[in-house]
Amino acid sequence: MVDFTLWDILRNLLLAARWTVVLSLIAFVGGGLVGLLLLVLRSTPQPWLQRSVSVYVQVFQGTPLLMQLFLAYFGLALLGVETSAWFAASAALTLYASAYLCEIWHGCVRAVPKGQWEAAQSLALNFLEQMRHVVLPQAGRLAVAPTVGFLVQVIKGTALASVIGFVELTKAGTMITNATFQPFLVYSCVALLYFGLCFPISFYSRVLEGQLHAKH
Repeated sequence: MVDFTLWDILRNLLLAARWTVVLSLIAFVGGGLVGLLLLVLRSTPQPWLQRSVSVYVQVFQGTPLLMQLFLAYFGLALLGVETSAWFAASAALTLYASAYLCEIWHGCVRAVPKGQWEAAQSLALNFLEQMRHVVLPQAGRLAVAPTVGFLVQVIKGTALASVIGFVELTKAGTMITNATFQPFLVYSCVALLYFGLCFPISFYSRVLEGQLHAKH
């Protein structure tokens, strides 16, 4: 058996942690773009669009992320589409993030006083102009803190990508454990690295929320 020092373990975990960060950013940014489109569709006066987006959100919020990853990875293979763990994890996490971000942002849009919508209508603005110039700027200020906080959930969610073979922090921890036979040490380091990634974001989210309340 090859002897591994603590530095060897940390160095390999840090190398894997970069893929956790990359996957988190892909899911968060991609989910944000899709979520913004869903938000606009859900805010339209068309009932069928509202219902369609609501069903989409409920499906992704009502099913485990693990199942979504399995469906993305094995489902595409059944359809004859060659895929990789990278693509499946990115696609599943992006769709997962889009549903939650759409719900967060929709709540913020609904928090905008009705009088603001009526004022925008009185200026003869169409729906997209109302959203762009009046509603979204106000809703955006409310959405900053919970959006930043949701990034923590995305980072922790990437750990599930290990089940489809994506080598991120958790998967690397399992591989190193199999080589070192030191599960407590290795997974303690994994937990500390996740904490190091998530705590600053959680703290910043609380600071933003405190600033928002202070302004009100």
